[in-house]
Amino acid sequence: MSEPNDLDPASELREIAAAVRAHVEWLRVSGAVGLPRGERAAPAPEASLAPSPAPAPKPAVSAPISGAASTPKAPPLAAAAEASPARAALDPGASGAAPAPTRVDAPPALPPEEKQRRLAVLAETVRGCTRCALHTGRTQTVFARGTGASGLCFVGEGPGADEDAQGFPFVGKAGQLLDRMIEAMGFGRDDVYVCNIVKCRPPENRKPEPEEMAACMPYLAEQLEVLSPEVIVALGATAVQGLFGTSEGITRLRGRWKLYKGRIPVMPTFHPAYLLRTPSAKKEVWDDLQAVLRQMGRVAPSKR
Repeated sequence: MSEPNDLDPASELREIAAAVRAHVEWLRVSGAVGLPRGERAAPAPEASLAPSPAPAPKPAVSAPISGAASTPKAPPLAAAAEASPARAALDPGASGAAPAPTRVDAPPALPPEEKQRRLAVLAETVRGCTRCALHTGRTQTVFARGTGASGLCFVGEGPGADEDAQGFPFVGKAGQLLDRMIEAMGFGRDDVYVCNIVKCRPPENRKPEPEEMAACMPYLAEQLEVLSPEVIVALGATAVQGLFGTSEGITRLRGRWKLYKGRIPVMPTFHPAYLLRTPSAKKEVWDDLQAVLRQMGRVAPSKR
């Protein structure tokens, strides 16, 4: 018996058709479309048949208009200020909780004789001031007292009846308490500079109106420019409002360092008149004044 011959043509065609159908079905199931062109790629390793993890989404980046490489976007100014070390120093939350701010870009100090000459000229200008309605009820203007030779300046609200009569700030009961505070700090009364936001007495000792403060602020700004004190103590909310334009209450502001014009450290604290009504607040004010002494590299003299 002879060996069997190859399949007849009809059977061979049926097998080819079945193989083609099977291949097409595999392409459908596997998701392949079309046929590769050119050289056939080498088969992938068996492990690559397992589904690979989806790639992590890339963050959306806006293409720069100019086509240059994009740079990281800077944080908003407010957020940068909140996070800056300088702000942490200016706003420690308590007068002794963090170092006081550093005086920045201080201009050269004027000779004492030049300071006194320029302040005298300014005082004469203030004496004839009629910028706001307060001038109609004054006895005289109240410019300042003291030389400021110590580098310390106190800024209050405005003159009262005693100050209006005598022509000097802080000469009444509140002024007498301020003098004791100055002495407790180790300074002579005339070695510190004392002035107010407004130079004329408001009627009935009321708080100065915004337009009255605005009219007088150029005088105070020039006083501080000429004097260039090492530290300013702002006595009460009106003093802080005049210096910084804030509307926050003094209870929130006190004990928290600020910088006047980016240069001069300012310590807000309670006004002596408030201490006369609320003696329990004296301890908080003393804490603030001790922080001022530390800023100036001094300590309060020990009591005997």
